[in-house]
Amino acid sequence: MAEEISHLQASKRLNLFSLLTSGSTLICCALPATFVAIGSVATLTSLISHFPQLIWISEHKPLVFGLAACMLLLAGWLQWRARLLPCPADRQLAALCARTRRQSVWIYMISVVIFLIGAFFAFVAPLLIG
Repeated sequence: MAEEISHLQASKRLNLFSLLTSGSTLICCALPATFVAIGSVATLTSLISHFPQLIWISEHKPLVFGLAACMLLLAGWLQWRARLLPCPADRQLAALCARTRRQSVWIYMISVVIFLIGAFFAFVAPLLIG
């Protein structure tokens, strides 16, 4: 039973990492586009002067999105495998198991939505504007 719990926790950790990588897609693409759209170019300039790494992330969009997509696929695969694992018979451990599964699914879904928003701003929105 401890093995199933540790597998669920590993899946949850991978989902959190996929959330982090998905968040980087928002930082590279959606955040600058939003600042430009609302007329806050000065804010964007100030942000880039304080965090010049944003330029590198924006210049390497395919790498950032590729890494995020790989992490999402791996997290989704582990999520799919974990859905069939039995929960322990002990009530407290069973409740922990069920809560961990629900949290993992929500984290994964949020990660996918963030990735899709970032992909829209990085690859689709420039085609619509140009």
